[in-house]
Amino acid sequence: MQSFKEYALRGIKRNPEIFSALEEFERTKRLPKFSYRKRIDVTIDEHLLKQFRDYCFKNGFNMSRVIEKHLKEELERAKQIN
Repeated sequence: MQSFKEYALRGIKRNPEIFSALEEFERTKRLPKFSYRKRIDVTIDEHLLKQFRDYCFKNGFNMSRVIEKHLKEELERAKQIN
């Protein structure tokens, strides 16, 4: 069974932004806003983007979540290969 210290250190390593937020709270008595989501800039074929946008709109999908899902699937596939 893990000690509290080991459990805490594992949590800090996995989510350092949470620890930073707690440090900021200790200093200012306010929790800062932080998000697990980041904006990225990518370039893709404009016709493909239009098709994808239309597909997501017609099916009620969030484009970002569909892309996230496919990224996760690709990383899982890569993990199985390596």
